[in-house]
Amino acid sequence: MRTAALIRGVITAGLAVSLAACGSAGPGTESAAGGGDIQVWAIQDASVNPITTKSIDAYNKANSSKVKLVTYVNDAYKQKLQVAMGSPQAPDVFFNWGGGNLAQFVKAGQVEPLDDLLAKSPELKDKFLPSVMDVGKVDGKQYGLPMLGVLPVVLFYNKDVFTSAGVQPPKTYAELLAAVDAFKAKGITPIALAGSQGWTELMWLEYMLDRIGGADKFKAIADGKEGAWSDPAVIKALTEIQALAKRGAFGSNFASVNYDNQGASKLIATGKAAMHLMGTWDFTLQQQANPTFITDGKLGVIPFPAYEGGAGDPKAIVGNPSNYYSVNSASKGKDQAADFLVKSLASEDYINGLISAGQVPAVKGVGDSLKSKPNADFTTFTYNLVSEAPTFTQSWDQALSPSVGTELLTNLQKLFLGDITPDAFAANMAKAK
Repeated sequence: MRTAALIRGVITAGLAVSLAACGSAGPGTESAAGGGDIQVWAIQDASVNPITTKSIDAYNKANSSKVKLVTYVNDAYKQKLQVAMGSPQAPDVFFNWGGGNLAQFVKAGQVEPLDDLLAKSPELKDKFLPSVMDVGKVDGKQYGLPMLGVLPVVLFYNKDVFTSAGVQPPKTYAELLAAVDAFKAKGITPIALAGSQGWTELMWLEYMLDRIGGADKFKAIADGKEGAWSDPAVIKALTEIQALAKRGAFGSNFASVNYDNQGASKLIATGKAAMHLMGTWDFTLQQQANPTFITDGKLGVIPFPAYEGGAGDPKAIVGNPSNYYSVNSASKGKDQAADFLVKSLASEDYINGLISAGQVPAVKGVGDSLKSKPNADFTTFTYNLVSEAPTFTQSWDQALSPSVGTELLTNLQKLFLGDITPDAFAANMAKAK
């Protein structure tokens, strides 16, 4: 399964920064849940932690209560949080991924609803993009507030390859299929795919189902509704992506291509592949690994094509809406923790800090600010895509439970290879727990 470490490792460098360098209070500091300072737990991130530290310093100077940042590397953080929640050592504010990751703590009664806070602070609620706020909800209640940038999945393409082949970027799925055939005829892999990792294939199913059936089809799956996996729209989406693989859209050896070693990204950067469906974090990877692909203006980006006759909105998107801050329901400093979130996440300094770090904040009205920063064309495209999206479906392997997510990716790889049918896929997933 895709890990947050991979995504965040691509976005930023230096995740192995020491706790002290990140402004950490250290793991031994007692939290307000245990009667001490207010602790904010987060993952080590060399570009974002200093922004958080700056907002904490500003808050501490203006308030009597004291907030401290504690950071951990990704895997250690997950383990530490699982053990600490529900104990006196738990943080007062904690970083999470929303969706299923947040829901497990909500169902255990360990997270404070933020609806009353938002009702008292309407300027905070109105600050964030609604589609991103929705992923911080569980059963209709708001439990998380966006604290990082948006990361939708988009269709990257090589402009030079398209021009040489006389092909236009596809706006519809029929045009995508025509492009696949055109590139195959010229000996070019139509679409780069790191098929050795199921999470890269999942993006195709996420978009196909959204375009064919609409966002409600996955919501039914996430809600555990009986028969959701065998819905006709799901079967049709599975059939389409399997047919796409059989058509040769991903080449003949996609199952051996890896994302972690930049295999798929290099294929499109070198012109060996024409397209690549991936999260916007791949732009940063290309900047680091294949900089001339960016500076020479060869990298293009478009939304996932519309599906003719589909029930889904063509402006809907999938991916990673954001990361979130939530408040521990057992914290003795809940009011102070909530006050910190209001005053930090909505502050201009925090938002501008994210933009300067190369992120696209999940905040309304930052389009003009992005235009004056590096890579403005790409970041503005990303912002407009998200701000205009009616829904932003979270990556399924993050929205579902870890066990179901693992089963999902295993069966998806079998489907792409033609080892199981769409009906068998649906039957297997209906049994997953």
